[in-house]
Amino acid sequence: MRPPVCILRTDGTNCDVETAYAFEKCGAAPRLVHVNELRDGSRRLGDYGVLVIPGGFSYGDDVHSGKILAVELTSFLRDALLEFTARGRPVLGICNGFQVLVRTGLLPYARLGEISATLMANDSGRFECRWVRMRIEGRSIFTRGAEGRTVTYQVAHGEGKFYTSEAVLKSLEDGGQVVFRYVGPDGALTEAYPDNPNGSVNAVAGLADPSGLILGLMPHPERSVEPTQHPNWRRGEGGDPDGLLVFRNAVHYAREM
Repeated sequence: MRPPVCILRTDGTNCDVETAYAFEKCGAAPRLVHVNELRDGSRRLGDYGVLVIPGGFSYGDDVHSGKILAVELTSFLRDALLEFTARGRPVLGICNGFQVLVRTGLLPYARLGEISATLMANDSGRFECRWVRMRIEGRSIFTRGAEGRTVTYQVAHGEGKFYTSEAVLKSLEDGGQVVFRYVGPDGALTEAYPDNPNGSVNAVAGLADPSGLILGLMPHPERSVEPTQHPNWRRGEGGDPDGLLVFRNAVHYAREM
């Protein structure tokens, strides 16, 4: 069974095709769905087993990165999103998708409309595009079985610095909701540039909600699904592409459902 995956897109989305390819490679049946199709009822969110908000610059990131799409989702698709998550279906946000999930309130606490964190401009003051190392920890269905592993993904963002209050940060740490952290060559978490490309507090690169069913991360797993995508593939590095684990786990979970 090839579970149907909704790859949500709108003006400015530019990583939808790569994300669909990653899911198809892992045995899913991805569909590129424009947000207007959900709004006009020609497509139904409930018909899909996984919802993905891919990377890009939705609506040009005017006002704030991911803000306009987040308002659109919470204003016009609130009931559909609440029903989708209530049925235990996974949601993945990559880069701009992570920014959208944070601004809808689906991350970090799955409370639609309640914003308790943000993704700010990078400390460097510029767009950062490089491969980074991350350690996987926490609890998420997307990374099941990979806890403790170090992976290498590409980042490509200008507003990726995770920031929140001390109280929220403590609750995320205590609840095991931090799933990806930036680490240096020695494997130790870091807030130092360039291994931490944006200055995120506590080296946070990706978060899950308390259920582990909603995941957002700034780096791009869909850019690490073929061995030749690794920057050092000619030297024999890369092996089984690190990004595949996210999509394989999502497809496996959707099949179990």
